Amino acid sequence: MNLRKHAAVTVAALALGLSAAPVASAVAADAPTKAPCATQQTQLDRAEAKLDALTAKLAAKQAKVREAKGAVKAADTAKEKRSAKATLALAKEKKANVKKAKKAQVQRVAHAQARLDKCTAAHPAAPAA
Repeated sequence: MNLRKHAAVTVAALALGLSAAPVASAVAADAPTKAPCATQQTQLDRAEAKLDALTAKLAAKQAKVREAKGAVKAADTAKEKRSAKATLALAKEKKANVKKAKKAQVQRVAHAQARLDKCTAAHPAAPAA
């Protein structure tokens, strides 16, 4: 009995699979084609958004460094000065990391822009009628 159920399920699955394949290809053929450079434009948009976020983050880190420098100058005791210098060193390290990430992101934006330019040159826009 189990063999019959298994055979029936297999036959049903094959029948559904074979009948669904032409439908899926017909749906794919009817789907509108996307813009030729949509992927490159999306990559550029994401890269620019990330660059904007890193620029804001770098500005915040620079402000932290300025605050930490002020705290070092304002420190009265040796203990406060040591603590402020440690905070300043950490703030400078974080700023350097963000600055490095921003520099890399600038390169990513440049490469994404180059890919988009290459794609748009290869696929000139159709004249509007």
